[in-house]
Amino acid sequence: MSLELVHTIAQTRALVAEARRRGRTIEFVPTMGALHEGHGSLMDLARRPQGFLVVSIFVNPIQFDRADDYERYPRTLESDVEFCQARGVDLVFAPAIEEMYPQPQRAFVEVTGLTEHLCGRFRPGHFRGVTTVVAKLFGIVQPDRAYFGEKDAQQLAVVRRMVRDLNMPVQIVAGPTVREPDGLAMSSRNRRLTPEERRAAPAIYRALQAAAAVVAAGAGGTVEVRRAALAVLESEPLLRIEYLEIVDPDEIQPVAEIDREVLIACAVWAGNTRLIDSVRARPPHAA
Repeated sequence: MSLELVHTIAQTRALVAEARRRGRTIEFVPTMGALHEGHGSLMDLARRPQGFLVVSIFVNPIQFDRADDYERYPRTLESDVEFCQARGVDLVFAPAIEEMYPQPQRAFVEVTGLTEHLCGRFRPGHFRGVTTVVAKLFGIVQPDRAYFGEKDAQQLAVVRRMVRDLNMPVQIVAGPTVREPDGLAMSSRNRRLTPEERRAAPAIYRALQAAAAVVAAGAGGTVEVRRAALAVLESEPLLRIEYLEIVDPDEIQPVAEIDREVLIACAVWAGNTRLIDSVRARPPHAA
């Protein structure tokens, strides 16, 4: 079956319903477009013998806390559709803003607790926008499984909690972070980096690796771990640290003692581009 590109909710629901009638499962990869190999890895993970693979492409305005960031977000629908075609996608749902938000949005989905730290601290309203649009997309596509990248670790945890707490009938599947050869996590925002910023950006992953190595060596507190990461980041003058935190991977709450697996996460500015990354680390004595 060739790829179908549709722009309306009604078309999407009709095609999904037809796929279900043919006995196919619905596999869903939500995106904001500007697709890269990180998205491609999720599509590869989502392809199943009896699956009907749906990809959404929608730059969601209500999850942006800065208007200039929303305006600058890359929009590359034509090449994105070609990318999806090459990955064996069955349906691309690419709605206009008016299709998703035909009137001012009055109903929102919000996950508390998990959104207070990391990106939630610096991007007010961001996760409310994410969970609201994901809930809307789940209602439209009604997938059996939905696929999210571990690079956006806080988003993944928040979506999982939303699904669990609201009894949504969808399984959340996580795909590993995909990196460039120099370690930089693939992101649609990377294309906004200048050549100089791009050369500096791999220090983010090196910093996380340095911190993870301290955890693996048995550091019990967070001060030494943060110090190892900050030493790497602060040696790169083109990078500006927004946050670097050590949190519980599921609850996204800061930890004082590292006695179990933790998430080491950071947001770093390279010029006008905000990059996030994270790694998990486990102390040698953890169960």
